[in-house]
Amino acid sequence: MNIKDKEFIIKGLSFFAGLSKKELAIIDAKSQIVEYHKGQVIYEEGSAPSAFYCILSGRVEIYTKDKAGNRLTLEYLHRGKYFGIISLLTNEAHSVSSEVINDCAILVIQKDDFNAVLQGIPHLAIDLSRTLSRRLKRKDIHQKKIFESTVISVFSSYAQAGKTIYALNLALSLNRETHKSVIILDILTKGKTHTLPQKLNIHQPPIFDLSSCADIYALPKDFILKNSFGIDLFCFYYEEDNDLCLKRLVEIVSILVNDYHYIILDLPAAMDRSIISMLNQSDLIHILTSPDPCDLKRTNNLTSRLKADYNFDPAKIKTIINEYKLSKIGHSDQLEILGQDVFATIPKIEFDSPARLIIDAPDCEYSKAIRRIARQLGDCLVGLVLGVGVGYGFCHVGVLKVIEEEKIPIDIIVGSSIGSLIASLWAIGKSSSEILEITREFKEPKHIWGLIDITFPRLGFIKGNKLYRFLKKHFGDKTFHDVKLPLKIIASDVHKKEPKILDKGPLVDAIMASCSMPGVFAPFKFKEEVLFDGGVTYPLPTEPLMQMGVRKIIAVNVTPSREDILKQIKKLKDAAPSGLIAQNQKPKRMGLFSRLKNIFNLNIVNIIFSSVEVLQSEVARRESELADIVLHPDTSGLFWLELHKADEFARRGEIEARKHLDQIKQLVNE
Repeated sequence: MNIKDKEFIIKGLSFFAGLSKKELAIIDAKSQIVEYHKGQVIYEEGSAPSAFYCILSGRVEIYTKDKAGNRLTLEYLHRGKYFGIISLLTNEAHSVSSEVINDCAILVIQKDDFNAVLQGIPHLAIDLSRTLSRRLKRKDIHQKKIFESTVISVFSSYAQAGKTIYALNLALSLNRETHKSVIILDILTKGKTHTLPQKLNIHQPPIFDLSSCADIYALPKDFILKNSFGIDLFCFYYEEDNDLCLKRLVEIVSILVNDYHYIILDLPAAMDRSIISMLNQSDLIHILTSPDPCDLKRTNNLTSRLKADYNFDPAKIKTIINEYKLSKIGHSDQLEILGQDVFATIPKIEFDSPARLIIDAPDCEYSKAIRRIARQLGDCLVGLVLGVGVGYGFCHVGVLKVIEEEKIPIDIIVGSSIGSLIASLWAIGKSSSEILEITREFKEPKHIWGLIDITFPRLGFIKGNKLYRFLKKHFGDKTFHDVKLPLKIIASDVHKKEPKILDKGPLVDAIMASCSMPGVFAPFKFKEEVLFDGGVTYPLPTEPLMQMGVRKIIAVNVTPSREDILKQIKKLKDAAPSGLIAQNQKPKRMGLFSRLKNIFNLNIVNIIFSSVEVLQSEVARRESELADIVLHPDTSGLFWLELHKADEFARRGEIEARKHLDQIKQLVNE
């Protein structure tokens, strides 16, 4: 890990995302990157508070010991995870031990420096206390079996929103994707019938009555219902506005966090005091709504009330649109009524569909959407990054072919320049073979002129109208809402001189902005902003994925090495226009357009592109440090403008992906 890139690495960590430049500078000044070797103990249970640790690469085991001295593994932590916090916040001895599984690079902030950080960034202290306070609760009752637990409430402002089916499938998917323990708390008022036991093949389940039981000093394990599907179930009755019910539920949750990684509360659609208080015990609240305007308005009122009247943290409220009703309005109108961003959209399921879709219908669109949500919650999202490179970018197609054939799960895809085009085609559902077929529109070198419309250079040599028509032909009016998996496109802001992440609006406009190479294409006006090539700021956009919390990143860097680029520039400079005409051949008279075309073909654009490539290769190298796996296809003997050689580019990409296939499979399955 290159120490000189520390500030860049810190900025890419999701834990520090959202901090200002001044706050990031504080972290940079107070931290250091320490390398640990396999088998090295970072700290032991019972030792004094030491430091804040955040993993940059490698893995760490968190463990404790029982009374007999036997080792009990609580968690395996990977990149982006932090630990050592409880001791720092409480000034108590470490309650667990930590040991390096393989060679690690870890960001370390020593105890005194960490206290200075919290004084300089007070909101960070509040966030840490809120997030980690549950780890301190109820360990006195019995031995803690896990390191960290997440409580998720599933809620709606109205009945029949599909929340119970959602809660069930989210639990099943979390268990399958993370291989961690999950329990659902099915909570209803007396007189209502619990439907989850039947969906899990549990007959005559015992129901725990929160209103009539004595104080909880031990977990009522007889009420925890096991089944053959890998998740546990706990059914409750409660009385509205009964503070005793709330107290007992909180006690039970405080015990369960020692045993379950994920606790999902399936709450009734009610707004009484008990339900609101139950919501407040959660780390996350998933609120379901349909795309119907009336339902959206009710959901808007609900979330507004939670924020204004009950001081709920907006970051913990996630709105999910369940498309079980037909939408009468467009997506932008839905967002306007809702008054906030949508965390996820889950497709409609048929009336006679099985309840356990994750198990019985894993390939349906509903299951795919739930799986992505589960992987995001479980910190096991797999992100794919497609870098810049014009013709070199066709290598991406070969990589996608391997991903399809080997069924590698990709949860989010991001691209710059040509990478944005390939990523967008794949995200709307085009297969690698269909994308390769589109490239055959350039089967001869002369066909590149189908994308080029030369103009007098004011802001660029190429107007971009032909490229726009090409994109319109293949994308039509599709927007980011029409993609089949999350897509991010990178552009650069002309005025602010910073990257711009595009994930809303028409796809054609976003791709045009990302592909507008400065000096060649005129900058593209996207809404109120003037944007150009995303490769200028993010030629290999791994950092945006890191900031989104994506922990497993596969990056495809098709930019040639710096040495290859410098050789190419020298070759171009040596090839003066006069030297390209045979001495015994009499030069022909050329019109203005022919002269412009000749200049464009032989000199200016080649040198502009190759010069930009030199800069991009260094930035891409630095960004590649944030990826778990970097695929760098061999493009020797190929030229960036040879679009007619798409098949060969794709073949090179496929070779590179298959060479790293074992690593890729290990990454996505760990």
